[in-house]
Amino acid sequence: MINVIVSYTVNPEFVPNNKANIQKFLEDFKNLDPSTFEYKVFVKEDGVTFVHYSNYSNEEVQHEVLNVPSFKEFQRLRDESGLNGSHKVEILQSII
Repeated sequence: MINVIVSYTVNPEFVPNNKANIQKFLEDFKNLDPSTFEYKVFVKEDGVTFVHYSNYSNEEVQHEVLNVPSFKEFQRLRDESGLNGSHKVEILQSII
């Protein structure tokens, strides 16, 4: 199992666009096999910091999910919005 947390902060004016872009790829993720991955998105109390939590059964599934066109478009638009070095990717290791 591959577990990942990604966090980043966007400019306040980009929040509505980011939320809309997230909804697009989450809708497209519904066309994939939900038994092979989990993907959740949260917004912190500050309203501008997003946290994406995902787990994948294996690298092949991770590759499939992360290459959905709407997800790649979300990433491009997010990155172009100006993250000011706030983008952080953490791989989690299970203790059980």
